[in-house]
Amino acid sequence: MDQSDQRWMEHALRLGRRNLGATGANPAVGCVIVAGGQLAGAGWTEIGGRPHAETRAIAMAGDRVRGATAYVTLEPCSHHGRTPPCAEALIAAGVSRVVTSLEDPDPRVSGRGHAALAAAGIVVETGLLAGQARHDLAGYLSRIMRKRPYITLKLAVSADGKIAAAPGSPTAISGEAARNWVHALRAEVDAVMVGVSTVLADDPLLTCRLAGLEQRSPVRVVSDSRASLPPDSRLALDAAAVPVWLLTLAGEAPALAELGVVLIGCAATDGKVDLADGLRRLAERGINRVLAEGGARMARALLEADLVDEILLLEASKELGPGGLDALGGLPLSAITASPLFRLAGQEWLGQDRLSVYERVG
Repeated sequence: MDQSDQRWMEHALRLGRRNLGATGANPAVGCVIVAGGQLAGAGWTEIGGRPHAETRAIAMAGDRVRGATAYVTLEPCSHHGRTPPCAEALIAAGVSRVVTSLEDPDPRVSGRGHAALAAAGIVVETGLLAGQARHDLAGYLSRIMRKRPYITLKLAVSADGKIAAAPGSPTAISGEAARNWVHALRAEVDAVMVGVSTVLADDPLLTCRLAGLEQRSPVRVVSDSRASLPPDSRLALDAAAVPVWLLTLAGEAPALAELGVVLIGCAATDGKVDLADGLRRLAERGINRVLAEGGARMARALLEADLVDEILLLEASKELGPGGLDALGGLPLSAITASPLFRLAGQEWLGQDRLSVYERVG
């Protein structure tokens, strides 16, 4: 494989990221078809998971697909589901070469797509830009291989490590640039999750409110052991428009159910929702990526249960003082910044707020 292969795969990866968080249980895949050194077709997994990237690219390429090279960010599927296998579609289309980034760990595929292509006489090469593909498809890979979603913990803190001026007091910490960035982030995840204490304190909506991305709002998940979400909260009143799911120990909550709130029964630990069990149940419903947005108790619980894969730490320049609410429910921020479990992967400024990205080691 040469530099042109890398350039085309980079393009396929960019396409695959277009519908992150919106492809349901299916992976967000990108595909480009190249004939004679020119782009002949391009596709990406559509919203809801269908059509798949390969079939879209084949349709765009038309007659130019025969003898062409297909660059696909994940091994083409080989099993019959609601749509025919993409491996079969590539074979029927007459491509001569398929370059992929990763083998699909789904037991229904797991090498069978590559094997079918090779058996048809197609040259198969895999592993190109595998690291980037693993990053982009981290949610899907986590759900298939670990039976839980990929968890990103987002924390917006003051310069002295607080998330609110006082317990139960809604406090704006981040600036406009950072808030817009968070809204864009919500559009790329399957679910955003908070604890019920955050709902009681802030009454958040948790939707994506950037112009043009309103329809990309994720499922809103609340860890709520007793199903105490107020029926007059903004989340409950909006549940018919954008799904709201409660991870709960309560058997029923008729007032919430009438509004469209879905109760998901979970196992208990110390009388509260076992978050590991709750996340497994989200995975069973096709949730690949979860953005955990609050509050302090949930952040601490996720860290102590070793359930966090990535941390997005937004630090403002202002201080809230000794009366403020600690970001990690009593744990120091060094539990993140100095933890051997995470490494600093990058930093940038969003207006007046500094974003630090910590990735799980190993």
